Amino acid sequence: MLGPVILAASRSDRMRRLISAAPVTKQVVDRFIPGETVDGILPIVRQLTDNGLELTMDVVGEDITTPEQAEAARDAYLELIDRLKPLELGERAEMSVKLSMFGQALPGGHELALANVRPVVEAAAEIGTTVTLDAEDHTTLDSMFAIHEELRKDFPQTGCVIQAYLFRTEEDARRLAAAGSRVRLVKGAYKEPAEVAYQQKHEIDKAYVRILRTLMEGEGYPMIGSHDPRLIAIAQELARTAGRKLDEYEFQMLYGIRGEEHLRLAAEGHRMRVYTAYGTDWYGYFMRRLAEKPANLRFFARSMITKG
Repeated sequence: MLGPVILAASRSDRMRRLISAAPVTKQVVDRFIPGETVDGILPIVRQLTDNGLELTMDVVGEDITTPEQAEAARDAYLELIDRLKPLELGERAEMSVKLSMFGQALPGGHELALANVRPVVEAAAEIGTTVTLDAEDHTTLDSMFAIHEELRKDFPQTGCVIQAYLFRTEEDARRLAAAGSRVRLVKGAYKEPAEVAYQQKHEIDKAYVRILRTLMEGEGYPMIGSHDPRLIAIAQELARTAGRKLDEYEFQMLYGIRGEEHLRLAAEGHRMRVYTAYGTDWYGYFMRRLAEKPANLRFFARSMITKG
């Protein structure tokens, strides 16, 4: 029940100032966002890949109000890709991008976001990796899917994210479960109205399984974005039933959550990709992590009390 409250707080400037000023906040944020700069994040990249894990990397930041800020976001990803090149990780380190960071919500935002994200996709392809377009609130999705389709004409490995709690997603999954597609399925982390999204956990979980079955039985490459042990077990069973080999799908989890499970799945031979965010504009990302899982909120509150 606290989830919607926390998501509302993620859009509050007053709450942003209050939480950012709390002395313990940085310590807790570091659990989910292990660096603020490229120099700070590269040791984490090395550590994770040395442990047999893969990454999808997100430069955090969402409050884009000018074309110049959108270009700065583009340039931040280009810098990251340039710094990854000597590591020769290829697809073991991909990028995740939110099109809102590339100007999607600005006037002429669809064309602006496409123009800004294309150089990032091109640069990623040059070092042997790819980009996944993150899903945001439901009002942005038609634009995101159109940009995804356009990018795939030249870069067919470009991935996208679908959210199980939206009513539209089962149809989206059927369309996307085609040869060559890469689709990450998540439950969803934005506050959406009852007119477009399931509101109850059990409804979302059932939808997740239905959609995942569609992806597993399709011809694309499913990416299971979940920390839920039951859904992970169901995903493994669906993969076996569909006759998929271990390299024909992957699991994805957030940095800082269930780290031992990351290593366990990798040790079993699964592809295990860690969603690793970095940057200084961490507030919106951090608040959604609290909203997604009560344990994250308890961890934050306990730290506040202990250090307060």
